[in-house]
Amino acid sequence: PPPPPPDAAAADMAYAARAAALRIASHPPVTVKRSTFQAHVAPVASPADARAAVDCLLSHRRIAAATHNIMAYRIVDGVTGAVTADCDDDGEAAAGGRLAFMLGAAKVSGAVVIVSRWYGGILLGPARFGIINNTARDALVAEGFISGGAGGGGGSGKKR
Repeated sequence: PPPPPPDAAAADMAYAARAAALRIASHPPVTVKRSTFQAHVAPVASPADARAAVDCLLSHRRIAAATHNIMAYRIVDGVTGAVTADCDDDGEAAAGGRLAFMLGAAKVSGAVVIVSRWYGGILLGPARFGIINNTARDALVAEGFISGGAGGGGGSGKKR
């Protein structure tokens, strides 16, 4: 393929620098029935940190072009134990809430996870929620926010 235009290359470099500064880890995409899911994880200490990570990801043209960018974060104050959490479905009804529930069930603290979905033209039905959560969980395990357990990704938050 031809090299990207100079302005696109500069944008890619700016994105890479900003993502590195925010310590955003983007994990390999998973494709199921032509829909592609990719999880991105970053450490956060505040809602502003979570917003900065989301804004950074959305500045990347490929991620911004995703059909949905589902987000959830959870922060637990080390002194008071107060939980600060939020989520966004980005049009994938109930997906953000399910992602936030998974973060709580796994006792994740200090992380934002964004799952980008590129719709492939085949309806996945309720199975899409499992794919979104599993993609996010695998990334959270890889980044050390969830312990992997004996099964390499199962842990105590395993579904039925």
